[in-house]
Amino acid sequence: MIRRVRLITGLILFAFVTGHLINHILGIHSLAAMEAGREWFVMIWRNPAGSIAFGGALLVHLLLAVWALYSRRSLRMSCGEALQITLGFSIPLFLALHFVGTGGVHRIFGANDSYAFVLLAIWKFSDTSVFTQSAGLLATWVHGCIGLYFWLRLKPIFETFKPVLFAFAVAIPIASWIGFYAGGKEVLSLYEDIDWRRAAIASFKAPNADGVHLVYELSYFIRSTIFGLIGLALIGRLTRSIMERRKGTYLLQYPNNIVFRNVTGTTILEASRLHGIPHASVCGGRGRCSTCRVRVLEGEEKLGEPKAEELRVLERVGAPPRVRLACQAVPSGDISIIPLLPANATVKDARRRSPDMAGQEREISILFADLRSFTQFSEKKLPYDVVFVLNRYFAHMGEAIESSGGHLDKFIGDGVMALFGTSSDGKSGARDALEAAQSMSQKLADLNSQLHDELDEPLRIGIGIHSGPAIIGEMGYGTAFGLTAIGDSVNTASRLEAMTKEYAAELVFSNDVAEKAEINVTGIPQNETDIRGRKDPVKFYVIENAANGLSTCFSS
Repeated sequence: MIRRVRLITGLILFAFVTGHLINHILGIHSLAAMEAGREWFVMIWRNPAGSIAFGGALLVHLLLAVWALYSRRSLRMSCGEALQITLGFSIPLFLALHFVGTGGVHRIFGANDSYAFVLLAIWKFSDTSVFTQSAGLLATWVHGCIGLYFWLRLKPIFETFKPVLFAFAVAIPIASWIGFYAGGKEVLSLYEDIDWRRAAIASFKAPNADGVHLVYELSYFIRSTIFGLIGLALIGRLTRSIMERRKGTYLLQYPNNIVFRNVTGTTILEASRLHGIPHASVCGGRGRCSTCRVRVLEGEEKLGEPKAEELRVLERVGAPPRVRLACQAVPSGDISIIPLLPANATVKDARRRSPDMAGQEREISILFADLRSFTQFSEKKLPYDVVFVLNRYFAHMGEAIESSGGHLDKFIGDGVMALFGTSSDGKSGARDALEAAQSMSQKLADLNSQLHDELDEPLRIGIGIHSGPAIIGEMGYGTAFGLTAIGDSVNTASRLEAMTKEYAAELVFSNDVAEKAEINVTGIPQNETDIRGRKDPVKFYVIENAANGLSTCFSS
């Protein structure tokens, strides 16, 4: 709830600031254009609804910022978070006088806080206001853009519009400051005209000396209040820490038997930060991204039931049982956990995922393919030629696999591993794997034709396919992290691929594949072999040319 309110109030304030800065841009044209734009801006934000929305959003957003500072158990955070918080608290310090000197004097004294009034006060009658206004403008805009970035980057559509949004984020403040500068120069020029000066001053209805003194007193009060609220939050943190230590502590165990004692009330993510344990948290611990999730090995009962917001995130990523968000889970007793994502997890890892990604056993089809006699080929060619041919080969094979609905797991030397049926049923996976083998054979023939002048002899391939249960999930480390499969079925598929050498054939597939795909294997001799680690022999079929041989199987 707090997170949603912070977002809504932030969006209201960002809309106000965006409109205000766009109004400044009109100064590039003229002061009159700025005044005309201001009429529309005032009409929106100074009517009762607009005033309540802006004033309420400003107050609530400020109080929630103070609460966020108080509620954090650790002040260790990313540079982006630290910059956002610092800029957020600096905004009132820079703009308190501007806030009181515009809307404040209008409401208190009935002054006409036109652009001419404000620009003269800044450019003519103050030595520091140009700096404070410029700094306040930049701090406000950057603070808002960071907040929007933290919110939007978790949405898949963000990548599409990121260049446009970045251009918008850079162009608005630059153009706004240029308009602010141009308007200031114009009003200084107009001020030299005695008649304009008299008419302008009369129209301002500016407060007298006592009123000006009150304006400065109110701005000082706002700044003092900000410092006071920050001080209260820090004192509250210290007081809470003392009180919680009296309530008790709990032990948190990480992998490799790393154990730390923490104060009761500390979330798992906060504990990781306090003790310098690298822990993924793309959203900064706001409960949005799911990258901080952990598997609870022992002590799950010490966490209590997840709240609604945590449940929504866990359901979104298809988290299995015993998985919790580290930023939301607050242990009440000793607990043992293991983080599920590497500490350098990215926004991509926070996006909506299939439940299989977290680790699941299911019936899939595994395809292995390997180039024949490529070692001899590479010994006769220059390194550049070898890389060129391999990249063309990988491109053709990868296209054949993906167009048949397969997941390209990895390239291993001159070999390929692919998975089928990771998001469909066993029958579809088996048929897709066979269709991929057929397409790979056809594309290899096309590649041999294209590279006829480069090759001493045509490239030959061996493909092995097996269907069976396997554990699939995202595994690996760093950049080598992705969906893969492990298990006996994977080993069997690899062994069948190796047998293509013995039979001088292009394709060897198991009887399990044939049965799941429901293809016609009449007339194809069935063989069987013992495979290390398997109790029963594996029955399989051999096809000399996958492109031609499988056509008969599918058409019958």
